[in-house]
Amino acid sequence: MKAAIIMGSTSDLSKVEPAIEILKNYGVKVNVRCLSAHRAHAGLSEFMKEVNEDGTEVVITAAGMAAALPGVVASQTVLPVIGVPLSGSVLDGMDALMSIVQMPSGIPVATVAINGSKNAAYLALQIMANKHEELKKALLEDRKAMETSAMKANEEVQARFS
Repeated sequence: MKAAIIMGSTSDLSKVEPAIEILKNYGVKVNVRCLSAHRAHAGLSEFMKEVNEDGTEVVITAAGMAAALPGVVASQTVLPVIGVPLSGSVLDGMDALMSIVQMPSGIPVATVAINGSKNAAYLALQIMANKHEELKKALLEDRKAMETSAMKANEEVQARFS
């Protein structure tokens, strides 16, 4: 199991690290790069050539402001691309969200919440789980644990106010 994560700037690393950790915890090999669509386009294209041939199953991209990175990546692959809009500008991430979610027909980018790298990782895992049964089982077990925790919290609230 293999995924790539591309961020546009090293200032994005703290917002991307949770996704890296989640994927690694599930046994996914993660190939991480910092390649701006604007300032490192040749390096980005070279990396995408690698990604298209090395067994990578999904690509997570994280970008703020104009957020061209997810679309540029999606234009160079038919692998699933997940965009993570990042906050950091005056518009608090809404600019990035709108840039990522408004892709032209035929070049889709799945988009998660602003600064939502954790959900990007879980979406990537769900995509890979269609091919890897052990991953699917692990995700289902974790969902069951979440349900158990939520029901316990419900019982505690009920007991407190009964």
